Amino acid sequence: MSYPGIIIVDDHVIFRQGLRSLLITENIATVIGEASNGKEYLELLSHLKPDLVLMDIDMPHMNGMEATRKSLAMNPELKIIAFTMFGDEDYYYKMIDLGVKGFLLKSSGISELEKAISEVMEGESYFSNEILRKIINNLGRRDADKKIDSIGLTSREMDVLVQICQGLNNDEIADKLFISPKTVKSHRSNLLVKTNSSNSTKLILYALKNKLVNI
Repeated sequence: MSYPGIIIVDDHVIFRQGLRSLLITENIATVIGEASNGKEYLELLSHLKPDLVLMDIDMPHMNGMEATRKSLAMNPELKIIAFTMFGDEDYYYKMIDLGVKGFLLKSSGISELEKAISEVMEGESYFSNEILRKIINNLGRRDADKKIDSIGLTSREMDVLVQICQGLNNDEIADKLFISPKTVKSHRSNLLVKTNSSNSTKLILYALKNKLVNI
């Protein structure tokens, strides 16, 4: 069995070492590199090709946002999960705009870490439930029914959207709604077009901002 090659970017040595040990001993991933800031990380990318990056946001010399922006300019297909302890949701929105695929709080457990890595490696997006709640609590209320009508979502598309926002992948949604994964994929594509979202992460954020879904 092949495990994803991961680079850990965080300025706290103990956290990096603990995370590395966890990923290896639990057979979740192979750690191919570590960096204590964005500059070191970009140097690693000159000779390493990670499948996924676990990126801290608050670091000296070059923070996670700048490192994310520069590395995705180098490789737009790079998968990045942001690790954070921030309470300021502005950072989440900025990282989403940059193109990160997931968000995890550093207090997350091993099962959530494993799920996040698995989902992102399969091409999905992942939000920690705690982060979703923080985002929701800081969004202004909108008239959801009017928004649904204005963008023309069908009832089945709404069903799929709810499940996407719950963090389910295509196969899980198919099982829950008793439809095929191919049909789920088609609904997901339609949702991205109708909401003008470039990826699933932005689709989730759109749904939350416009109060289409309550979690």
